Amino acid sequence: MPDVATLLLDCAFPPAGSVVDVAVSGGADSVGLALLVHAAQLRATVHHVNHHTRPTSDRDQEAARVVAASLSFPFVSYDVSVPSGGNFESLARAERRAVLPRGALTGHTMDDLAETMLINLFRGTGLDGLSPMVGDPTKPLLRLRRADVREMVVAAGAHFVDDESNTDEKYLRNQIRATTLPLLNDTARRDLVPLLARLAHVAGDDRAYLDELTAPLREMSIDEVSCRDLRTWPPALLRRWLRFHLRSVDAGDGEHPPSADEIDRALAVVHGDVVATQLSGGRRLQRRDQHLSLISE
Repeated sequence: MPDVATLLLDCAFPPAGSVVDVAVSGGADSVGLALLVHAAQLRATVHHVNHHTRPTSDRDQEAARVVAASLSFPFVSYDVSVPSGGNFESLARAERRAVLPRGALTGHTMDDLAETMLINLFRGTGLDGLSPMVGDPTKPLLRLRRADVREMVVAAGAHFVDDESNTDEKYLRNQIRATTLPLLNDTARRDLVPLLARLAHVAGDDRAYLDELTAPLREMSIDEVSCRDLRTWPPALLRRWLRFHLRSVDAGDGEHPPSADEIDRALAVVHGDVVATQLSGGRRLQRRDQHLSLISE
């Protein structure tokens, strides 16, 4: 059975004594994060966001308060309301990000990484979608398995609660967790989560290298470079440059890169196949005299 000291070896925490904020929902993963933060001798404040969307929401808040008190960490709670309509998970995430301190640590594990990769694959993705969370300092538990974190929490006698919505298969992540991944494991006759995680870290290294190559190019604004010059760039660099400059405005849940289809349409403008194309967020990319311009309509 994994203990705190063993799991701590695979955590990506800052040096002992560092001041950190920790997001704790009250579930086993985030409670485990708090225990590991304490073992790493970090100076932490525990933060909990109460969305008030379930009858058990206050129970979750109390669980987070109890674990903070048991570790002698300061505790801060936030009351938010999730707007109706749209994607509930995305809206709830936006509300959390709006109140949590920037850089707050979260308890995402290797299993969350694998699930997010599959979600991205189902929607269509590239290197960025194949390496979600990789290299993110707010995700220090990406090399730990969810089951190991839970076992550690149980062995430590720490109080936690299970969010009943995590078994509701109307959410895609829960379907992947309950059905898709077990089926893939059965087909492959092995546990695929470590393989997916390894792919994520390899893709993350490739993504970081491409980002390094494109860093000087990103300093060039969308209307600064001639399309004649853009057409001479390697396709991978041109796509990443367009992805950077065509990001949507932050709506509270982070900036979003353009979809693969939007990039293809933008490339058509660069190559002169069309003179303009519509993008998400009521924007229009157009070409005039071999130069691009991005217009909000």
